[in-house]
Amino acid sequence: MLIAEDLLLLLYDDESGKPITGAPGLDYALAGAVLIELTMLGKLDVAGEGEEVKRGRLKVLDASPTGDAILDERLAYVADKPGKRPKDQIGRLSKKLREQLLARLAERGVLAADEGKVLGIFPVTRWPAKDARHEADVRLALESVLKVGTSPNERTGALIALLSALNVVPKVVTDAVDKKALKQRAKEIAESDWAADAVKKAVAEMQAAVTTAIVVSATAASTGG
Repeated sequence: MLIAEDLLLLLYDDESGKPITGAPGLDYALAGAVLIELTMLGKLDVAGEGEEVKRGRLKVLDASPTGDAILDERLAYVADKPGKRPKDQIGRLSKKLREQLLARLAERGVLAADEGKVLGIFPVTRWPAKDARHEADVRLALESVLKVGTSPNERTGALIALLSALNVVPKVVTDAVDKKALKQRAKEIAESDWAADAVKKAVAEMQAAVTTAIVVSATAASTGG
């Protein structure tokens, strides 16, 4: 499973098959998860001071395929347009990503593609859980970090950071008594030293990009209203 697939499972309600948060934040978070995974695989990095690529820009370390079609499609795009800031790439990288991930999870039997119509006219597909065993393991790892206080590994830390950026941690860990404390714990995890420097830089950039996307979307909706 990709980190983006784990994130998607957490962001869709198992019974209704509907997302628990809206676009574009959800889609940008998925793209952020892909970039973080590529960083963990040693394919990408976020440039620091004194490098050929400007500080804070994406640089390609290894453009060879990973063997995963979804990752390779995004890696090829970044490699074709190197030196861009993550927040300027994440929108393009999110295109059709959710659809690809949902379809793949359905093909694997993890989700069901439940097709129907709204008001008897407009076609809609819901994605309820079909086999929730993997998601249950992911949730168990999240709860161990957020509620028990265990140290996260890189995958769990990345998930928590992205969920925190979306401000949906209490929607994912729903049985917490103190939701404010839960959100604070997630924020602390996102900012702590649980990963290598390259991954931490990528996570910080992805958090900022997702937060910016949500703010811009909300501002546009408010102005339009």
